[in-house]
Amino acid sequence: MDYYVTILALYIVVAVVACWGLNLQFGEAGVLNFAYILFVAAGAYTTSILTLGHPSPGGLQEYFWGTNLPWPLPWLASAVVGGVLGIGIGAVSLRRLRGDYQAMVLLVISILGTYLVSAKVSLLNGATGLSQIPAPFQGVLHLGIIGYRLFYLGLSVVAALVVFEILRRIQRAPLGRLLRAMRENEAAASAVGHNVVALRLLVMGVGGAIAALAGAIQVQFIGAWAPSSWTYPETFGLFAAVIVGGRGNLGGVALGAFLVQGVFLEGTVLFPNIANPNLVGASQWISLGALILIFLWFRPQGVLPERRRVFGRQPAPGLLDPASIIGPVEGVSV
Repeated sequence: MDYYVTILALYIVVAVVACWGLNLQFGEAGVLNFAYILFVAAGAYTTSILTLGHPSPGGLQEYFWGTNLPWPLPWLASAVVGGVLGIGIGAVSLRRLRGDYQAMVLLVISILGTYLVSAKVSLLNGATGLSQIPAPFQGVLHLGIIGYRLFYLGLSVVAALVVFEILRRIQRAPLGRLLRAMRENEAAASAVGHNVVALRLLVMGVGGAIAALAGAIQVQFIGAWAPSSWTYPETFGLFAAVIVGGRGNLGGVALGAFLVQGVFLEGTVLFPNIANPNLVGASQWISLGALILIFLWFRPQGVLPERRRVFGRQPAPGLLDPASIIGPVEGVSV
């Protein structure tokens, strides 16, 4: 039970970090990034090749390049790769496209990425994926299985707290107000002189870096990564967490990640297999789809809605009433 709980806790932390990055793009800026899981995969693959070492000719795994860097360099490098990839994809898909067209292009990019990695074995070992990915400090600390799991969970929580602080500062800064203005009315934000294209590229870069960090944390915990781990439906699981928790609210998104990853998706594993062994997998997506529909219909603001910010104080009643200052003026109504 302790082993299971530590694994579930780590998956929830990874989901929280990934959902925070998606919340910056979708919840704060209104960017429908249906290729979000692609950035998680980019971080996982980057950390993998930066820790596996140089590929051996004729070995069991093929990948185009590799080295062996100490922690936390693979995590930092993964965040950089995710940020650069986000800006690059954003420059292609966000400059001229908006709304549904943008979302469809990003979805196609995600599918193409999955098929490319699966078909090109020499790139990242194809559909088989990479395995035996070393975990940080595992051979140094000499801890037991549960002890090391708790240690790694602590590293993950520290990384999540750093991400939370960065996003909290963005949310409360003038940049956060610009992102929300672009989300509510992009035409109005552009009309008053704000560069909405630059803002979109910024959130694609920062959100992509956070997604890649989530992938880096996960891959060194499970020790393997394959294209089957990052198919496009996984993105909708993250969207569900943001919608359920409350987009624009960091605490709400974290709660949504816990509910979706730890309750609705993991809870279906406890269902008994009746007649069909594929019932568990099917019930996960059925319950997830039903959950999204229920919240979009009955509570679109989520469990913890976004906090509305009021800047400045409201004037006291009658304080700015001209009649209360200079008295009534003949022939003038105020």
